[in-house]
Amino acid sequence: MISIKRIGKRMLMSLLFLGALTTTYEAISGVEAEDVVHWYTHDYSNSSESSDQDNEDNDDTFRFLGLTFKSMKSEPTVGTQISSSVEASNRNVSLEDAFDWSKYPAKKVVATGYTAGVESTGKKPDHPSYGITYSGVKVKRDLYSTVAADINVFPIGTILFIPEYGYGVVADIGGAIKGNRLDLYYETVEDVYNNWGKKQLDVYVIKMGDGTLTEEQLERLNNDESMQVFRQKYLKNKTKS
Repeated sequence: MISIKRIGKRMLMSLLFLGALTTTYEAISGVEAEDVVHWYTHDYSNSSESSDQDNEDNDDTFRFLGLTFKSMKSEPTVGTQISSSVEASNRNVSLEDAFDWSKYPAKKVVATGYTAGVESTGKKPDHPSYGITYSGVKVKRDLYSTVAADINVFPIGTILFIPEYGYGVVADIGGAIKGNRLDLYYETVEDVYNNWGKKQLDVYVIKMGDGTLTEEQLERLNNDESMQVFRQKYLKNKTKS
């Protein structure tokens, strides 16, 4: 007759094997290992008719298994895989689709493109205020770009979301930019013609400005950690073009 000790040893090995399988299943399905241990404990306690000493041995066995599960769960691979998949999915989403823009006030505008060059501003690169906007900040094409507006409609510092362009921060004015008109900054004339031209569209007012804008504020917007996935996507596409 097989001794109780031998039965206990075989049961321990079986449970260790099941524990390894359970941990693997947890990594795939998200089911907690502790739930599986609890199920085994409950099932075994209902069917066990062994002595008090055997019960103590079984308690030790399950305590050992609990520690084994915790050790297995400390491996970082599952978390890394989940994080990577979330980041990858964000990379495949455009700004237009990433947020619910309908919760922001919409304004229909006519938007054109401009550069810092002589064709738009009459200034050459050697001009002392070349590339300097009305607000005092330098023109910038980034995740948050500088745009020109009628400051009676959109005060300096107003943040807009402009579909197919991105975020625009009102930093400049223009002689022809009156009423519901915008001028969107691009680095070259070719970019203006190839990427924009002239469009009538709804823009979304994220935040109304207070009449001021600094380089620090613009940099802080572009360096917002939560938006870097979208910024890196923009910079990558910019490099390709």
